[in-house]
Amino acid sequence: MPITERDFTRRMLQTVFAVAGVILLALALWAARDALLLIYISALIAMGFAPLVRNLEHNRRSDASRLPRWFAILVIYLTVVSVFVLVALIVIPPLVAQATALWVRMPDLFNRFQRVLIRYNLMRRPITLAEAVQNAPTGATGDAVGTVLIALSTFGGGIFAVITVLILSFYFLIETQSMFQYLIRFVPEQRRDDVSTAARESVVKVSAWLRAQVMLAGVMAIFSATGLALMGVPYFYVLALVAAVGETIPILGPIIGGVTAVAVALSVSPQLALSVGVYFLVLHQLEANVLVPKIMEKRVGVSPVAVMVALLVGGALFGIIGAILAIPTAAILSVIIEDVVTVRRAAPPAEA
Repeated sequence: MPITERDFTRRMLQTVFAVAGVILLALALWAARDALLLIYISALIAMGFAPLVRNLEHNRRSDASRLPRWFAILVIYLTVVSVFVLVALIVIPPLVAQATALWVRMPDLFNRFQRVLIRYNLMRRPITLAEAVQNAPTGATGDAVGTVLIALSTFGGGIFAVITVLILSFYFLIETQSMFQYLIRFVPEQRRDDVSTAARESVVKVSAWLRAQVMLAGVMAIFSATGLALMGVPYFYVLALVAAVGETIPILGPIIGGVTAVAVALSVSPQLALSVGVYFLVLHQLEANVLVPKIMEKRVGVSPVAVMVALLVGGALFGIIGAILAIPTAAILSVIIEDVVTVRRAAPPAEA
């Protein structure tokens, strides 16, 4: 049957409106990318804690004495916050004392460092510490006040984001069942069982990723404390805690832990700082190329190649946040891909 001019015009308009709608939706999602990222982080945290909440909620023998879900979530939140507060109380005072001592010795260390540079013709004349501070880059604003304001704004935004994520993940955990029941209605009835299974597997993998992160942090704390104690670095237990917390931040976190340890060792001697730097460099290479891929493969079920690719791609796209979210995202995508492949294999062949 030939297509009339009216049908052609109608289809053309439908195509144009469809393309325009997709473009507008993509622009809206891009404009709201920061908010969507917070929502996604909150959902991942809720998925990670969901099995623990369920175990705590159903820990009683009878349903009559079962803990309310909101109370189980509150217990977990208070426990996590208490651990962070305890770590902060242990770490911050010694770090402040050590930083104060290092600041007092800074002019002498700075002059010794300059003499080494002049000896090897890497520097022509010595400069004062005030000149070095004055010539240091101050950021895009061009003045120190602007740099401080930007830093304060960034810090305030980070605090607001953390509070938002905590509150949103709490409500996600509370409303998990009702939200899933609402969303599953948009799935065809013959596919609902498969989608439910994929959702449960995704929650298990994300929860396993969270436990793996805790395990990696513990391993790094043990290795850091042992090595620094053997080298005679002061406050080695504090530096081990810093390394453990930094392990939760891929790529940049281990660097922060290593730089902190080197700075503390520098207050003792440059030779000790060099030894600590080499030790953390080796430790970081083992962590990045051996521990993370193997532990994530065993716990999360994501291959080492997928882990490394996910970290590289996530870091390139969204920086530190992308690197942190790369592995759980790869785990969720692997579940979705496996589900799609299973459905296609189970589908009957099309008739010729």
